[in-house]
Amino acid sequence: MQWIIFMLLLFISSMEMLTQNRWKKQASASLLENCTGCVLCSEDNGCITCHHKLFLLIWRDGIRQYGMCVHTCPPGYFGVRGLEVNRCTKCRSPSCESCFSRDFCMKCKDKFYLYKGQCFRQCPPGTAAQPGTRECQETCEPGPWSEWSACTHESRTCGCKWGVETRVREVPEAAREERTACPARLETRRCRMKKHCPGGE
Repeated sequence: MQWIIFMLLLFISSMEMLTQNRWKKQASASLLENCTGCVLCSEDNGCITCHHKLFLLIWRDGIRQYGMCVHTCPPGYFGVRGLEVNRCTKCRSPSCESCFSRDFCMKCKDKFYLYKGQCFRQCPPGTAAQPGTRECQETCEPGPWSEWSACTHESRTCGCKWGVETRVREVPEAAREERTACPARLETRRCRMKKHCPGGE
């Protein structure tokens, strides 16, 4: 009788060990899938530390925080390299698709226009929307026109009945530096010469 009880206990014990080993294998396989590229990994929270070339991306799912090691940060994030860990940091603006730093956007999401690192639904006053690039470009406001020049014909101010006179207007230095598109800066018009050249030429 004792021998039967002993064999029964041995069988139950071996079945428990088999079940435990199977569960451990499944848990370690699941952990390995979630821990690709990790140096340190948690079963509940995923990656905690990544290999030095990868970025640690952390996102929230309800109240749970989860980490993953990635080669490049996804849209809406930018990579920050650090001494201990490289992190994917979220852009501050929800309308920003790609940013250089937390507050400086480089590309906006659809229906938004980029201007000086910020995203706008409509371009600010003094700028015009560029549909191809989805950016706001500053419009140029040149200075006043100069007086009309003397009436000339082939660089001479005398001799012909008709000549041409011109006037110009200055473009602000800031617009020149930013290569802003500006309206015409030079105008010409036909004019009547007022004097004859000496000697009747």
